[in-house]
Amino acid sequence: MTDDPNNTMPRAERRLAAILAADIAGYSALMGTDDEATVRELKAHQAVVLPIILSHGGHIIDTAGDGILAEFPSTLNAVKSALALQDAMARRNASVEPIRCMQFRIGVNQGDVISDGVRVYGDGVNIAARLEALAQPGGICISGKVYDELQGKLAHDYDDLGPQHLKNISLPVRVYGLRSSSRSQPTLISVVKQEFSLPDRPSIAVLPFTNMSGDPAQEFFCDGIAEDLVTALSKLRWLFVIARNSSFTYRGTAVDIRNVGRELGVRYVLEGSVRRSADRVRVTGQLVDATNASHVWAERYDRDLADIFAVQDEITQAVAAAIGPAIVDAERQRAVRKPPESLGAWEAYQRGMWHLSKCNAEDHSKAQHFFQKAAEID
Repeated sequence: MTDDPNNTMPRAERRLAAILAADIAGYSALMGTDDEATVRELKAHQAVVLPIILSHGGHIIDTAGDGILAEFPSTLNAVKSALALQDAMARRNASVEPIRCMQFRIGVNQGDVISDGVRVYGDGVNIAARLEALAQPGGICISGKVYDELQGKLAHDYDDLGPQHLKNISLPVRVYGLRSSSRSQPTLISVVKQEFSLPDRPSIAVLPFTNMSGDPAQEFFCDGIAEDLVTALSKLRWLFVIARNSSFTYRGTAVDIRNVGRELGVRYVLEGSVRRSADRVRVTGQLVDATNASHVWAERYDRDLADIFAVQDEITQAVAAAIGPAIVDAERQRAVRKPPESLGAWEAYQRGMWHLSKCNAEDHSKAQHFFQKAAEID
């Protein structure tokens, strides 16, 4: 890769690696039912499955939200890790009521990746994420490259699912379903994305920021902004944030925000772009209500690139600080428009906060009524 003449970009390393991408099927619905229990159960599962990845020589890159992204120097170990992970989850779910079961979907790919020392990028990662999205709950999908690498090394049952046209991948990828010992049915996939219902609290997906500079080296900065926003927004306990493994599958394509909302089960979508000229960078961001594609918030940030990481941190903090209040205001306005009898706990709380802000006795009495209703529903 050509060095950045201004020495503002970290030096990238290209290598061949196996990538494992995993997330929880139907996580939005579980969060909508009982968010505290879901987070508690997810942490308990992660305490078991993350050491499995490490014990197979994997390096965990990201665990934002319900997603896991890991890199392996050995393709065989990556697949063995996926099998062990699914078997461990099957044992843990055996004593859990079906409605609370968490099942991972896993994709494994082998390919070129680019690393800046912190994150890993490239088609090797993108294909793994798309394979994960195709796998059934409790299932594993692997690419043809992984399948070829396993021949003579891992005797297992495979289902040839044929060439698949994956989003934003130019050539079809041959996909195989790999059965873990806990599954008797083929890991057959559907290329039609499942649509999830909205949780009963605010939810958001951060899409990859678009590189408008025409310089592939700026992809690092674009992805860094989006990933840092996922992390920053995840710290808002009242906000459900989709993991990057799911939202980054929309990289590099024009999307209908309403379809993104239905496919990921979110009410809000944050998208943006990055444009660099010499030592200046312009970052734009816009928050869209995915239920009707209306704009909730938009802003533009122009900065000097004296220290690219400082600029990235500054813009991330500024956007995250603006997004929270914008969503709260939009939620209150939405709650005010809904009939009182149809409000959920979160909406009743927001309706109460709206009345409380009026600072008069009549509205305070109404606020008390809605707060009591929120407590009863909850």
